[in-house]
Amino acid sequence: MNILGIGDVVGTIGCRFLREKLPKLKKTEQIDLVICNGENSADGNGITPVSAEYLFSSGVDIITAGNHTFRRKESYRTFDEAPFLIRPANFPAATTPGKGYALYDFGRTQAAVINLMGCMFMEPLDDPYTVIDGILKTLDTKIIILDFHAEATAEKQALAYYLDGRISAFFGTHTHVQTSDAQILPKGMGYITDVGMTGPIHSVLGVKPELSIKKFKEKLPVRFELATGECRMDCVKFTVDDATGKTVGVKSMRIL
Repeated sequence: MNILGIGDVVGTIGCRFLREKLPKLKKTEQIDLVICNGENSADGNGITPVSAEYLFSSGVDIITAGNHTFRRKESYRTFDEAPFLIRPANFPAATTPGKGYALYDFGRTQAAVINLMGCMFMEPLDDPYTVIDGILKTLDTKIIILDFHAEATAEKQALAYYLDGRISAFFGTHTHVQTSDAQILPKGMGYITDVGMTGPIHSVLGVKPELSIKKFKEKLPVRFELATGECRMDCVKFTVDDATGKTVGVKSMRIL
């Protein structure tokens, strides 16, 4: 089974570029399941019912989220109702909409996709180790993929080694910068620290560079605007053995 993880989609420009490039990529790479982080898919951060539907209709199977999950109140009902739109599982279940994982049925087998958020330099949430331990106890499938939305590379690597041999694949999101460490860990888990971003190439995490520079130099609030121009789609392909649930191949890609 070939599973594609796509880096954070930034705004309308990123959504349109994904729609342009994803169908051909799915065919050439023989992709069976597409997972995309969509927490920035609405212009100005967050995700809306419109941006979520746009990604689904473009060929995405499961949308994950992160620290901007609940930026748009109009999405709350969508998180409750859409079966394949998930948010980090370590948000408090009693007070936040949606769920932290989804099961995708292929007929011959199922794949579980889990979303978690890191705690280092991020909003303090429930301990991701405890949360994923609890989820894994409930699952009865060998194919399990995690999107870990986190800032610190060390936090991502530590959780990865903790989960090696227990899940199929792990890709990090949030930093919008693809790392060069796509690999298979010793016990068979596919891994990349951060898969990257889908959006404008000449930008600072999708934002116009001059606005980011102004923010860093002047230390005053700046209203960010998305950059324009040529785009890229950062992604990672995991080839997973259906019988064992282990990754047998991993390839990071940048689609221009």
